[in-house]
Amino acid sequence: MARMHIMAGASDKLDMPEIRTISLADLGVALRRGAEDFWAKPSHYLLLALIYPVIGVVLTVWMEGFHTWPLLYPLIGGFALLGPVAALPLYEVSRRREAGEDPTWSEAMRGLRSPAIGSIGAVGAMLFVLFTLWLTSAQALYEGLFGSATPRTLPGLIDQVLTQPGGMALLIAGTLIGAAFALVALCTSVIAFPLLLDRDVGAYVAVETSLRAVLRNPVPLLAWGAIVGAGIALGALTLFVGLAIILPILGHATWHLYRRLVADASTIRHLG
Repeated sequence: MARMHIMAGASDKLDMPEIRTISLADLGVALRRGAEDFWAKPSHYLLLALIYPVIGVVLTVWMEGFHTWPLLYPLIGGFALLGPVAALPLYEVSRRREAGEDPTWSEAMRGLRSPAIGSIGAVGAMLFVLFTLWLTSAQALYEGLFGSATPRTLPGLIDQVLTQPGGMALLIAGTLIGAAFALVALCTSVIAFPLLLDRDVGAYVAVETSLRAVLRNPVPLLAWGAIVGAGIALGALTLFVGLAIILPILGHATWHLYRRLVADASTIRHLG
């Protein structure tokens, strides 16, 4: 029964939320409201915000020590895949502020005790598997072009990509492979976590609803994916410090994007 709850939710029928049609203008609204949430409650999740640049620095040091610089690009992309899981308290802050509350840090963390935490964990595990496959593919691509020996420094990697045969192939193929993984993640989880925090619908419905949202709104949601990717790249260029602002704003904005995409619970369709 617990396994069924994780996949199908608390109801005895599949609750299929209705998807609205949105425009590019809705992305701007979501980002603006996400920024408002960030500036209204920065102290409540400062610790969470600082985790991101710390992880970035740790990854950089790890790559320097173990000479795995070719994985730098996909590791940075991992923020886009795994960040939504860490953003659960941010969704809770936005949800409570939308309801007119003034949430505290402890209240923001209550999302981690949601009845849907099993479903949230299942979708998070799916993204972790996707991230692992991304890293494995990136490593296989690099070794197929250059062999198992890797540059000992980041400048060495840059020189290898720009001057040696196979460098442009690595850059182009790696970008296309990363884009494919990012697209799968977008289609399966763009609003999955806010939906599960808001309604205990189960992992299957959360993933299926995200897919329907992308199919109904391909241009706005592909643009959203590009915004997230550009934001992460910008944050990485600031030695990951910029992620402490960019990722929380994107986390809050994801909640508001969910609210614009998914109709109220009263319009749910029941299947089964």
